[in-house]
Amino acid sequence: MINTGLLNPLMLSLLARVRHTNALVIADRGFPFWPMIETVDVSVMDNLPTVLQIIAAVRANHHFTQAFVAKEFLKNNSKATQQKFRSALRGVAVKFEPHANLKQRVPLAIGLIRTGDTVPYANTILISG
Repeated sequence: MINTGLLNPLMLSLLARVRHTNALVIADRGFPFWPMIETVDVSVMDNLPTVLQIIAAVRANHHFTQAFVAKEFLKNNSKATQQKFRSALRGVAVKFEPHANLKQRVPLAIGLIRTGDTVPYANTILISG
Protein backbone atom coordinates (compact mmCIF):
# COMPACT_ATOMS: atom_id res chain seq x y z
CA MET A 1 0.00 0.00 0.00
CA ILE A 2 1.31 3.47 -0.92
CA ASN A 3 1.43 5.65 2.15
CA THR A 4 3.38 8.73 1.02
CA GLY A 5 3.30 11.03 -1.97
CA LEU A 6 0.64 10.67 -4.62
CA LEU A 7 -2.14 8.29 -3.62
CA ASN A 8 -4.56 8.68 -6.53
CA PRO A 9 -4.15 5.52 -8.66
CA LEU A 10 -5.35 7.20 -11.85
CA MET A 11 -2.83 10.03 -11.47
CA LEU A 12 -0.06 7.53 -10.71
CA SER A 13 -0.95 5.51 -13.80
CA LEU A 14 -1.00 8.60 -15.99
CA LEU A 15 2.32 9.90 -14.64
CA ALA A 16 3.95 6.50 -15.20
CA ARG A 17 3.33 7.00 -18.92
CA VAL A 18 4.79 10.51 -19.12
CA ARG A 19 8.23 9.95 -20.58
CA HIS A 20 11.06 12.18 -21.81
CA THR A 21 9.71 15.22 -23.74
CA ASN A 22 6.05 14.21 -23.15
CA ALA A 23 3.48 16.80 -22.09
CA LEU A 24 1.08 16.72 -19.15
CA VAL A 25 -1.74 19.27 -18.84
CA ILE A 26 -2.79 20.55 -15.42
CA ALA A 27 -6.09 22.32 -15.99
CA ASP A 28 -8.50 24.53 -14.07
CA ARG A 29 -12.16 23.67 -13.59
CA GLY A 30 -13.33 25.48 -16.72
CA PHE A 31 -10.87 23.95 -19.19
CA PRO A 32 -12.67 22.29 -22.13
CA PHE A 33 -13.08 18.52 -22.20
CA TRP A 34 -10.88 16.80 -24.80
CA PRO A 35 -12.42 13.40 -25.64
CA MET A 36 -9.19 12.12 -27.19
CA ILE A 37 -7.04 12.91 -24.13
CA GLU A 38 -7.04 10.77 -21.01
CA THR A 39 -8.41 12.98 -18.26
CA VAL A 40 -8.06 12.40 -14.55
CA ASP A 41 -10.62 14.65 -12.89
CA VAL A 42 -9.63 15.35 -9.29
CA SER A 43 -11.93 18.37 -8.86
CA VAL A 44 -13.97 18.33 -5.66
CA MET A 45 -15.24 21.89 -5.41
CA ASP A 46 -14.04 25.43 -6.16
CA ASN A 47 -10.28 25.56 -5.57
CA LEU A 48 -10.06 22.00 -4.28
CA PRO A 49 -7.55 20.98 -5.37
CA THR A 50 -5.74 23.83 -7.08
CA VAL A 51 -3.43 23.75 -10.07
CA LEU A 52 -0.57 24.71 -7.73
CA GLN A 53 -1.31 21.78 -5.41
CA ILE A 54 -1.26 19.35 -8.33
CA ILE A 55 1.92 20.88 -9.75
CA ALA A 56 3.59 20.38 -6.34
CA ALA A 57 2.33 16.79 -6.15
CA VAL A 58 3.52 15.75 -9.61
CA ARG A 59 6.85 17.60 -9.34
CA ALA A 60 7.68 15.72 -6.13
CA ASN A 61 8.47 12.56 -8.12
CA HIS A 62 8.73 13.67 -11.72
CA HIS A 63 11.26 15.78 -13.59
CA PHE A 64 9.75 18.57 -15.69
CA THR A 65 11.99 20.99 -17.57
CA GLN A 66 9.55 23.25 -19.36
CA ALA A 67 6.08 24.71 -18.81
CA PHE A 68 3.63 26.58 -21.01
CA VAL A 69 1.12 29.03 -19.55
CA ALA A 70 -1.27 31.41 -21.30
CA LYS A 71 -0.13 35.04 -21.64
CA GLU A 72 -3.60 35.98 -20.47
CA PHE A 73 -2.63 34.60 -17.04
CA LEU A 74 -0.36 37.62 -16.57
CA LYS A 75 -3.08 40.15 -17.44
CA ASN A 76 -5.82 38.52 -15.36
CA ASN A 77 -4.03 37.72 -12.11
CA SER A 78 -2.39 39.69 -9.33
CA LYS A 79 1.37 39.91 -8.85
CA ALA A 80 0.94 37.77 -5.73
CA THR A 81 -0.76 34.98 -7.71
CA GLN A 82 1.86 35.23 -10.44
CA GLN A 83 4.59 34.89 -7.81
CA LYS A 84 2.99 31.75 -6.37
CA PHE A 85 3.08 30.17 -9.83
CA ARG A 86 6.69 31.25 -10.38
CA SER A 87 7.64 29.67 -7.05
CA ALA A 88 5.79 26.45 -7.87
CA LEU A 89 7.62 26.26 -11.22
CA ARG A 90 11.06 27.26 -9.92
CA GLY A 91 13.75 25.51 -11.94
CA VAL A 92 11.41 24.96 -14.88
CA ALA A 93 11.66 27.13 -18.01
CA VAL A 94 8.27 28.86 -18.35
CA LYS A 95 7.01 30.18 -21.66
CA PHE A 96 3.93 32.40 -21.85
CA GLU A 97 1.97 32.18 -25.09
CA PRO A 98 -1.54 33.14 -26.25
CA HIS A 99 -4.24 30.91 -24.78
CA ALA A 100 -5.26 29.81 -28.28
CA ASN A 101 -1.71 28.53 -28.89
CA LEU A 102 -1.68 26.78 -25.53
CA LYS A 103 -4.83 24.89 -26.46
CA GLN A 104 -3.21 23.71 -29.69
CA ARG A 105 -0.63 21.84 -27.57
CA VAL A 106 -3.28 19.85 -25.69
CA PRO A 107 -3.88 17.09 -28.29
CA LEU A 108 -0.16 16.24 -28.11
CA ALA A 109 -0.27 15.62 -24.34
CA ILE A 110 -0.17 12.20 -22.72
CA GLY A 111 -3.00 13.27 -20.44
CA LEU A 112 -4.77 15.97 -18.50
CA ILE A 113 -5.43 16.42 -14.80
CA ARG A 114 -8.47 18.60 -14.14
CA THR A 115 -8.59 20.49 -10.85
CA GLY A 116 -11.19 22.67 -9.14
CA ASP A 117 -9.03 25.78 -9.57
CA THR A 118 -10.78 29.09 -10.23
CA VAL A 119 -7.64 31.15 -10.97
CA PRO A 120 -8.12 32.61 -14.46
CA TYR A 121 -5.89 30.96 -17.08
CA ALA A 122 -4.14 28.76 -14.50
CA ASN A 123 -3.86 25.94 -17.04
CA THR A 124 -0.29 24.73 -17.22
CA ILE A 125 1.32 22.31 -19.65
CA LEU A 126 4.37 20.59 -18.18
CA ILE A 127 7.03 19.02 -20.40
CA SER A 128 8.95 16.08 -18.99
CA GLY A 129 12.73 16.27 -19.03
